[in-house]
Amino acid sequence: MAISAAILGCAGTALLAEEAAFFRDVKPWGFILFRRNIESPDQVRALTAALRATVGRDDAPILIDQEGGRVARLQPPHWKTYPPGRAYGALVANDPLVAREITRLGARLIAHDLTSLGINVDCVPVLDVPDPKGHEIIGDRAYGDTPEQVATLGRAAAEGLLAGGVLPIIKHIPGHGRAMSDSHLELPVVKAKLAELEARDFAPFRVLSDMPMAMTAHVVYTAIDRGRPATTSRKAIKKIIRESIGFDGLLMSDDLSMKALSGDFRQRAKDSLSAGCDVVLHCNGDMAEMKAVMSGVGKLSREAKRRVQAVMARIVKVPEPLDVAEARARFDAAFNGQFA
Repeated sequence: MAISAAILGCAGTALLAEEAAFFRDVKPWGFILFRRNIESPDQVRALTAALRATVGRDDAPILIDQEGGRVARLQPPHWKTYPPGRAYGALVANDPLVAREITRLGARLIAHDLTSLGINVDCVPVLDVPDPKGHEIIGDRAYGDTPEQVATLGRAAAEGLLAGGVLPIIKHIPGHGRAMSDSHLELPVVKAKLAELEARDFAPFRVLSDMPMAMTAHVVYTAIDRGRPATTSRKAIKKIIRESIGFDGLLMSDDLSMKALSGDFRQRAKDSLSAGCDVVLHCNGDMAEMKAVMSGVGKLSREAKRRVQAVMARIVKVPEPLDVAEARARFDAAFNGQFA
């Protein structure tokens, strides 16, 4: 079956006939859900099943951004709340391994929530190391202020997801922490020297370069490529992400509808794939935009197919055993019930 190099969203809580027909025709590799798609557990399960039916693959990736804190698509009353990444790094304990243990436990509980809905990919962990002068778009989503802390807790989160049968996505490679603006709204330009980027921004991604998937940053790094953000820069993808960082997993773009990118949607898709992304992401479910995106998207390349196979092989068939009630009690106790 020919599969297109794209991940797409849909408009609402149930598939429209036009959407189902479109997805059957273009056969995207996967899908992504947002708050607009979430109503109740039964509804989400029906939606994930319907999405997979359009492409005829029971294991088609269905993504969500369930970080915790301000980036959480699943909300009460149906789902528990989770803290932002910074809360894990701020845990005070005599044993420094406690923060790592609780971070892994939180991700394992999130994985339990997701798999019960048919969701098998989470856009976590955030591996950006925040700059004190940087834009708040990363802010408390980061696990800490140092590359070491971000890498340690980022790996713990990734391991918790994997143990629960959910694929993690490391983001935003090669690093969004120095950005002085929000790439949802405009194109950030980072002017730090390459040596500074290598030592701080790229370091957590290098530590987690064995992860199955990564999402690019819509950020220009003038030390690498003055003209293009990483998502559409061959230099950034080949020289930095693939060679310097050593990431050989599936590389996906961040959302093509973000205002950091320029050009029409066809061109954005073509530029991202030509630069070296394996798949492109379009999130907002706008049919006209999706059609334009797909006019610039071909089938998965040979390298992308190889990476897709490796990615899907990382989904464990039998998740690590979990006593949910006991795990949740231990998790809540770590934060004094703040996120119960």
